[in-house]
Amino acid sequence: MSLTEIRGVWLTTTGSKVFDSRDNIIEAMDFLAATGFNVVFPVVWNKAVTQFPSRVMQQNFGVEINPQYQGRDVLAELIDEAHRVNLKVIPWFEYGFASSYNSNGGMLLAKKPQWAARDCKGNLLNKNGFEWLNTLDSEVQDFVLSLILEVVNNYDVDGIQGDDRLPALPCEGGYDKVTVQRYQQEFGKNPPQNPKDSQWLQWRANILTDFLARLYGEVKAINNNLLVSMAPNIHDWALKEYLQDSQTWLKKGLVDIIHPQIYRRDFNSYKSIIDKLVKEQFTANTRRRLAPGVLIKLGSYNINSGYLTQVIEYNRTCGIQGEVFFFYEGLRDNHNALAKVLRNGYYAQSAAFPSLEDLHGGNGIREEVVVKKKGLFAFFRNWF
Repeated sequence: MSLTEIRGVWLTTTGSKVFDSRDNIIEAMDFLAATGFNVVFPVVWNKAVTQFPSRVMQQNFGVEINPQYQGRDVLAELIDEAHRVNLKVIPWFEYGFASSYNSNGGMLLAKKPQWAARDCKGNLLNKNGFEWLNTLDSEVQDFVLSLILEVVNNYDVDGIQGDDRLPALPCEGGYDKVTVQRYQQEFGKNPPQNPKDSQWLQWRANILTDFLARLYGEVKAINNNLLVSMAPNIHDWALKEYLQDSQTWLKKGLVDIIHPQIYRRDFNSYKSIIDKLVKEQFTANTRRRLAPGVLIKLGSYNINSGYLTQVIEYNRTCGIQGEVFFFYEGLRDNHNALAKVLRNGYYAQSAAFPSLEDLHGGNGIREEVVVKKKGLFAFFRNWF
């Protein structure tokens, strides 16, 4: 019987040299395929630059591509080499609606200050060092969506991925003039000063869910077989802190695969979160779409092989058919130690990446799907 699992890894520009040359890309793809992986999530949008030549960025900000890769198309190279060894490619829009990191908004807000997200004191929204674009603003939404659709239209990708910054906004945001006026028109009063007021929180989260519905519809209108992948933070912390209502995303069928970032450094912490998600958020049917994000390397931290094995073992025990690792270089440290554990253990038998039908049940599960056609939203029921 053939095995079907999601075996993925994130490819970064930080702390990694994979993108530095085509030869490096070739070597990395060969290595991942030999280790038993079947999908890669390469970063294509971070630090206000793209890893592909972008007309959208050139027209809006005069910067076509990350200057480090000028004269190349890293994404095109990676797609070619990944598909050569049967790896799926789902580009990862890492920065999402973040503008910069400890740079007062950086290039994006220097050029378009009206796009800034604001806290209740009117300051540029900063959370954990990241400064933010106003996710609730229609122009900002159009810009980020145009980057995503540029990739979908121009490259032979297998899907696209958002994360804990797409769609997201720190709960402290939403106090810009336009959003305040919108709230006033709807409720006849100012937004609460308490950013975690439940009604104010949910109202803003619903705007983000509406954006995801639009994104999902527009991607599917271009190619219905493309996967919309999301790697949010953990429910329901993500809702309270970043307005990410992943529970509703799943209910509305707005995500094909989902990778909650369960970045815990000991097994018991990881297990308790999996138990909570399986019990409170995922049904037997939506669990098909769950492949948790697992931290294997960050700074000086490297997961140990025993914990790595426990994670995969527990995922399978819970009916979770896959995981995605952050990030690639963790597999290569200590003479490829973790990769050897995978190749000689749970990834020894090759696994096919699941089809859309697999992910959505393939047995008459009914989902509410939003598709945008000819500028109009058509809501319809779709049988998978």
